[in-house]
Amino acid sequence: MKVLVTGGSGFLGSWVCELLSKREGVATRALVRRTSNTKHLRTLDVELAEGSVEDARSVEDAVRGCDAVIHCAGLVKARNDDELRRVNVDGTRNLIDSAKKHGARRFVHVSSLEASGPSTSGAPVALDQERPVTAYGRSKLAGEKIAIAAKNDLRVVVLRPGAIYGPRDVEILEAFKSIKRGLMPTVAGGLARGSFVWGPDCAAACLRALDVAEEIPSGAIYFVDDGGPAVTQREFFETIEDALGRRALIRVSLPKGVLKTVALGVEAFGKASGKAVMLTREKAEMLLQHFVCESSRTQRDLGWKPEVPLGEGVRRAVAWYRENGWL
Repeated sequence: MKVLVTGGSGFLGSWVCELLSKREGVATRALVRRTSNTKHLRTLDVELAEGSVEDARSVEDAVRGCDAVIHCAGLVKARNDDELRRVNVDGTRNLIDSAKKHGARRFVHVSSLEASGPSTSGAPVALDQERPVTAYGRSKLAGEKIAIAAKNDLRVVVLRPGAIYGPRDVEILEAFKSIKRGLMPTVAGGLARGSFVWGPDCAAACLRALDVAEEIPSGAIYFVDDGGPAVTQREFFETIEDALGRRALIRVSLPKGVLKTVALGVEAFGKASGKAVMLTREKAEMLLQHFVCESSRTQRDLGWKPEVPLGEGVRRAVAWYRENGWL
């Protein structure tokens, strides 16, 4: 079997490639941009295909000869909604079209819990909830729908992970850096709850989805988390403190109004500079809400089990960040 992994040089994609490269009888091809850092991939038994998901021609070249696709590529921040759609929506369409054209049979689509939207009560959301509150979430939901629409032509599995963290991640790393500097900035008391998953565990879920795609209903959606209870933002930061072995001296809780004012300023800077920014007014509103899922159905149907609980994962992440000079 030959498997194409999109976003192969990214955080999750690199773990998917690493796990695939260790399998007997599996050839792995990674779709990577010309500007991508492929240093780690070049240590693995992985073929590199240069291109991007929004470029239909390079997608077709990458899919040709592959039996399956694990679609990890995606933008989490962009200069505008159109840019998000070109990658997260149109890019998915390019992959689906090429997979059908060239006879790929299995398609694992990595979406996000943000496609479901927030939990009003703090309890896990239902699988059929579709209430995204950010441009990113809306683009991921639209990408899902394109993949699921092909369920009669391909064996499609959609995964909605919670917040993915661990070695090679650069997004949640910023929280580790802030706390190391002695600053713990929570939002509205840090009471919003979230579900997390260790990066390699999420990658393992992708492989299990690939393995059982022929045995489960095509187009099925599954949540991916660490199997433990959701934690508040404050609890997550305190877990980082424990792993770092230090307590942040400055503990600031930003009121809702202040957060939204800061987000407005960051958004204006992004538009003026033409740069993608993470903190927008929608993102600020999201940080005030619960994003919670649970994966018992995933574990049962895919035969997958998360191996690393949050506390242990954060300790391993800190060790890796320190060893590699990231922290």
